[in-house]
Amino acid sequence: MATGNHSTVMGFILAGLTDQPELQLPLFLLFLGIYVVTVLGNLGMILLIAISSQLHSPMYYFICHLSFIDLCYSCVITPKMLVNFVAEKNVISFLECMIQLHFFLIFAIAEGYLLTAMAYDRYVAICRPLLYNVLMSQRMCSGMMFLVYSLGFFGATVHTSCMAMLSFCGSHVVRHYFCDILPLLSLSCSSTHVNEVLLFIIGGVNTLAPTLAVFVSYTFILSSIFHIRSTEGRSKAFGTCSSHLIAVGIFFGSITFMYFKPPSSNSMEQEKVSSVFYTTVIPMLNPLIYSLRNKDVKNAIRKVIGN
Repeated sequence: MATGNHSTVMGFILAGLTDQPELQLPLFLLFLGIYVVTVLGNLGMILLIAISSQLHSPMYYFICHLSFIDLCYSCVITPKMLVNFVAEKNVISFLECMIQLHFFLIFAIAEGYLLTAMAYDRYVAICRPLLYNVLMSQRMCSGMMFLVYSLGFFGATVHTSCMAMLSFCGSHVVRHYFCDILPLLSLSCSSTHVNEVLLFIIGGVNTLAPTLAVFVSYTFILSSIFHIRSTEGRSKAFGTCSSHLIAVGIFFGSITFMYFKPPSSNSMEQEKVSSVFYTTVIPMLNPLIYSLRNKDVKNAIRKVIGN
């Protein structure tokens, strides 16, 4: 679909993850399995937290939203990705492409800030335990989640609006398995300077601010943990933070590798591999990380199964 005089293309063709025929079926089965595990894992985590009274705390409130974001995240990207492995040409209209880009950015930005909110929650729990119920009240948690989704919506709207104003009059083959900012910018035949500046500023803020906030939070957290005298107490404190640190490291590491490169970079094949981590692997791993490494969740699962 064209948008007035801004675009002369009716749609795009998604190149997919690979063009090697012998890999199409194995990769289709692999990512189909990942998608099924992602949907079941995140839905299961949401339902478990909803029905288990012992998981009705700020920490699990945030984990529930993380599962919701990962579920939506995966549903925006993976189904269209799977089409690439079985279809001769994976065509996506201009409007569908912009919608996919918009929702992808909403959930990507929101997840970054949600991981920051979770770091603050761990900071309060370990460094300010006596004030935990005050600082992490239901009203406070709801306000933080409103801010998380608002920042995601704002960033996504700015990027998508500027992208829709570009002209695409050359090649219409997107060298990626979904509509992302950098592959689309490389197809534009109009000036992308504004888009690149916005990507640098908004992308930088949305990556640097959460990263610094998480780093500062864990600086105080680790300082408090090392002052705990008992080995058991230190082990328990580390246990509540390790899952979150793993999720933060994978998410921000892959995001930084993907976006903090010049748009003219020709390493799109490497960037595809990096983007697989935060679009398909992380949404699958998060519920596994927070369930297999968390005693409260495992106890809740046993109780539900027992009932």
